[in-house]
Amino acid sequence: MPGLLPLLDVSMNDEIDYKNSPLHGLSLKNLLTEIVDHYGFEILFAYLNINCFKTNPGIASSIKFLKKTTWACEKVEAFYLYEFKSLPKVSSEQFSLSPRDRIIPDDQTPREPAELSLEDAEQLRGKRVAKAAEYNQSAMHHSSSGKRYDANRGRRSDNSDSHHYEKSEHESLDSADAADEEYEDPWAKWR
Repeated sequence: MPGLLPLLDVSMNDEIDYKNSPLHGLSLKNLLTEIVDHYGFEILFAYLNINCFKTNPGIASSIKFLKKTTWACEKVEAFYLYEFKSLPKVSSEQFSLSPRDRIIPDDQTPREPAELSLEDAEQLRGKRVAKAAEYNQSAMHHSSSGKRYDANRGRRSDNSDSHHYEKSEHESLDSADAADEEYEDPWAKWR
C-alpha cells in the first residue's frame, strides 16, 4: 500500500513534545503525594469536591479511585497544573483535551503553588452554586416554549401531556419539592 507509507512517515516525524508539561513522566502517586503534602486532604476536598479526599482519605485509596474514574483523575491533574504549579489557564483550543494531553508552551514555566484556604474554597463554592442557579434559571426560561424534558421517561414531550407522575394523597404538598412534583422519578423509591 504505497499511499499509506507517506502518511505513517509524516505522523512519525511530527511527534508532539510534552517535555515542557509538569505532568510528563509524573505518576499519579507522585502527583497526589505532592499536592497532599502541600495542601492536605481537607483543602483538596474543599476545592475539588471528590469524596475520596473526605471519606477515609489516604493516598492508596485515592489512587485506586482516581485510576478507575477518568473525570476525577483529570480534575486532580488540572488542579495540579493550574493551582499547584500555577500555570496560566489553558487556551480555548486545548480546553477540551485532558490535562495530560495539553501542550504547555515553552514560555510557560511552573511557579510557586497557589495559596489556598478553606474560606476561599467556600467563596468559590458559593460562586459555583450561584452560577449553576443562574444557568438553571436560564435553561428554564428557554424551555418555556411549550416543550420540556420529561425526566420520568427520558424524552421530550408537550406540556399538555397528561401522563406524568404525581404524589399520592398522603404525601405532603408543603414540602420543598412540591413545585417539582412532575419531575419526580418514579423509580427512585422502587425498593
